[in-house]
Amino acid sequence: MKINTLLDVDLVAHEAEDEVALLLELQAPSAPIDATRPRASLEVVLDRSGSMAGGPLEGAKKALVALVRRLEPTDNFGLVAFDDHAQVVVPAGPLTDKDAVIARIQSVLPGGMTDLSAGYLRGLRELRRVAGAGGTVLVVSDGHVNSGVKDPDEFATITARAYADGLVTSTLGYGEGYDETLLSTIARAGSGNHVFAADPDGAGAAIAGEVDGLLDKVVQAVSLTVHMGPSVELVRLYNDLPAELLAPGVLTIELGDLYADEARKVLFKLMVPARTALGLAQVATLEVAYVEVARLVEHVHTIPITVNVVPGDEAAGRVASPTVTSEVLFQEAQDAKKQASEAFERGDVVAGTRLLGETKSRLAEALEVAPQDAVPDIRAQLEEVDQMETYTQIHGASYVSKMSRDSFHRSNRKRGRGTPL
Repeated sequence: MKINTLLDVDLVAHEAEDEVALLLELQAPSAPIDATRPRASLEVVLDRSGSMAGGPLEGAKKALVALVRRLEPTDNFGLVAFDDHAQVVVPAGPLTDKDAVIARIQSVLPGGMTDLSAGYLRGLRELRRVAGAGGTVLVVSDGHVNSGVKDPDEFATITARAYADGLVTSTLGYGEGYDETLLSTIARAGSGNHVFAADPDGAGAAIAGEVDGLLDKVVQAVSLTVHMGPSVELVRLYNDLPAELLAPGVLTIELGDLYADEARKVLFKLMVPARTALGLAQVATLEVAYVEVARLVEHVHTIPITVNVVPGDEAAGRVASPTVTSEVLFQEAQDAKKQASEAFERGDVVAGTRLLGETKSRLAEALEVAPQDAVPDIRAQLEEVDQMETYTQIHGASYVSKMSRDSFHRSNRKRGRGTPL
């Protein structure tokens, strides 16, 4: 694992309280050459409620058939379909008879109401039976939950518990009728991905992307623990990631699994208390822990974070890092984007449009100070927000709410990664 840290400023004034932004950059190793890929375990929880009838369900089934054909016979695969109750369509296990599995997938028919928790809990039980730890649950749904567990926080508790056991949960919101807050919250707590697919083609691409990530996984259960120095305080964690204060001054952040060569960024701000002594001062220690998938070996890297305490006149002339400064502005733009998504979800087009404007303003500021290698990403973001503004007029608030939530997930929770999902 390649690990790099960068402060926006590494000089702080003598006897003056200050704030520093800290950027952690990770890059997963490449897949081992000529190594046998570890067995993958995937459980799909598929919504078959009445709203999925026709194109949506047929498109999902087509994508699942393609998925099965890509997996190895030794990989574990299972399918639970749900409406107002859960049905085990394909018992989780090795794909020794793909034709039989495909026939079972194609036999799924639309049903009644939407009890996502029934399907999810049954899917978890199936996955635990064959995988133990290291598996993925992919939830595919097009509707609002109207039975079973409905509260996002209550559902998040369930998915967080599954992740603690090594099981990742990803969600695919299909069409314009699903509850983006619920599905996004489930994926966040489960350290997985949340994706919006507007149509069957989009759903197929999203499912294929999830499989790409699963098959290319090289490290899992990546966590970052921040040990803050005496009187140092966390001002803000910019990435919307599962985090827990283990003890005063000790924060653990869950990053989930990484595929081969995947890059990730985590950004936070620390308050540094006034220092009476000049010279180097350690303000925090970062501890990055993960499990190498190929050998099931745990690694822990420890990185000290220091600042240089200098006289006030010397600190006054410091120049902030363009890389970190632009990343702060980039993440402030993501915060505005999430607020825009929430406004559109409420049907408040005026507020949503205004917040998209704020998103663009922050991105424009980031573009002005960004180093050259960060410019293409910021410009792509600006183009994406322009598209959201256009789609507000064409497709309406519900569509843009889902589009912007998907974008927020990629640009904030999974910041730095490329494709696959």
